[in-house]
Amino acid sequence: MSLAEYLEKTEGVGILGTADSRGKVDLAVYGRPHVIDETTIAFIMRERLSHRNLKFNPQAAYLFIEKGEGYKGKRLYLSKTGEETDPDVIESFSRRKHSGSEAPGENRYVVYFAVEKERPLVGD
Repeated sequence: MSLAEYLEKTEGVGILGTADSRGKVDLAVYGRPHVIDETTIAFIMRERLSHRNLKFNPQAAYLFIEKGEGYKGKRLYLSKTGEETDPDVIESFSRRKHSGSEAPGENRYVVYFAVEKERPLVGD
């Protein structure tokens, strides 16, 4: 099954790990990424710690834990390749429509990553 099919069809929870320039790690719950192709994914991000960390350290990891019994899922090792700030592009990526619950003036981005390595959740 391709990465796009897997992430589209599989229910679960995702966690994005980033680190600042000194290596201090942060973890944040994130929805499924948008799969651009088999080697590129994207997340919509807000101007928060994960996004700030990526300004100084473009490396990240995404852990996806499948819903259900046992420990199934994927680990994706990522390198930031770019970002988009155009509101129309960001809205085209949005899976849910926003009701104005965001903080006024809060910046949003589409952040692109190269998938450097893919591993199962447990083991190799």
